[in-house]
Amino acid sequence: MSINPASLSSRSPSQAYLDHCRQLTDCVEMQLSAIAQAADWFSESILGGRMVHVFGSGHSRIMVEEMWPRYGSFPGFNPIVEMSLTFHNLVVGCNGQRQAMFLENVSGLADRILRNFDLSDTDSAFVCSSSGCNVVPIEMAEAFQKQGIRVVALVSAKHSQASTTKHSRGIKLTDVADLVLDTGAPAGDAMVHVDNLDTPVAPGSTVGGCLVVNAIKAEVAARLTAAGQPPKVLTAGCVVGSERAVELFESAYDEHAHRLARLYEKVSGS
Repeated sequence: MSINPASLSSRSPSQAYLDHCRQLTDCVEMQLSAIAQAADWFSESILGGRMVHVFGSGHSRIMVEEMWPRYGSFPGFNPIVEMSLTFHNLVVGCNGQRQAMFLENVSGLADRILRNFDLSDTDSAFVCSSSGCNVVPIEMAEAFQKQGIRVVALVSAKHSQASTTKHSRGIKLTDVADLVLDTGAPAGDAMVHVDNLDTPVAPGSTVGGCLVVNAIKAEVAARLTAAGQPPKVLTAGCVVGSERAVELFESAYDEHAHRLARLYEKVSGS
């Protein structure tokens, strides 16, 4: 079916989306002091030989993968991705979205996930949830705090404020975080209204979230370098040459393994 350009407004839907994304950038820029605080805490954990635990369920998993491992990222972050909460490919049937959305609100699951790790109060945590209203991310933050671990939350503030928490005590992720960052996305996440369509399309939380994640990443890299421990950054061969790229990847993965090994030293609690 062809589209009649005359049916579109003077500002196309794609232009509208890009305009909204520019507003997300402005929102993130207004949080630079909070981003610097998060980077201070994360750098302290990494310089202390420990890790920053990064968790997200549903599509917030994207923020976890954006932090590490990918080009332009470095060791020091422990990506906690529970496949039962984040596997979107099949949509329906076995491993479908109905199950994942159900499991996001099963109390006790966060404790079972973290039971796998030997946590330390030198660690820090970054918990991502657009609504901040699902049970598992909330209980994940609570569990970290019980261990004396500082928690940075990433939410969509307007969406969280407009949403009803699923937690039995009526709390949201923002209530159990030491620092809260905002993706800038609107309530409902979708940002573009199309003529004759009664529901908006094109979400913004991923764009705003990735801006926050990479702003933090850049700040942490600067702090580690200033402290004399420049990070081993995963870098493309077209930038540093194939031999150097392989060297960086191998050394970065080795460092990640060594840091991760410390998280399994006393998992029995002994």
